[in-house]
Amino acid sequence: MCGFAGLWRPTAASAEELEAHSRAMAAAIAHRGPDDAGVWCDPAAGLALAHRRLAILDLSPAGHQPMASASGRYVIAFNGEIYNHQALRRELEAAASLQQSWQGHSDTETLLAAIEAWGLAATLRRCAGMAAFALWDRHERVLHLARDRFGEKPLYWGWLQAGGQRVLAFGSELAALRALPG
Repeated sequence: MCGFAGLWRPTAASAEELEAHSRAMAAAIAHRGPDDAGVWCDPAAGLALAHRRLAILDLSPAGHQPMASASGRYVIAFNGEIYNHQALRRELEAAASLQQSWQGHSDTETLLAAIEAWGLAATLRRCAGMAAFALWDRHERVLHLARDRFGEKPLYWGWLQAGGQRVLAFGSELAALRALPG
């Protein structure tokens, strides 16, 4: 099933605070992914992503999330399945659009490579499947929250007050948002 959660503050935050909050959010949805857990933080951006993994397509550590793209520009926390990810891989390989060789067999890695090659909007038009994700663009400093067209994979988000400032919280379940103070 997998699950992800995260938060973004308009101002910088300490790495310790971001990590503690995102770990609490991930712990609230631990039942969604018993196989692995991960946290990624960018304190200067005030952003944290957390993930709980149920390994299905790639059982190796190469499927660990949050996952960074080959260039390091994008970081994603992803829940779902891209049904045509093998076809997308072949298309990327045929066009020589890859910046490096594949590290594993996950659709998450395919999604990131496609976003680097074609951009987010074009990639989403090409994808067939069910998914929700949080994608951080480290160059543009933009957070994208997206879900499949029919909403098969949930994505909850909202603005909360925490420590006197607004925080954007998001995740696969409301329980992840409730784990934040405020």
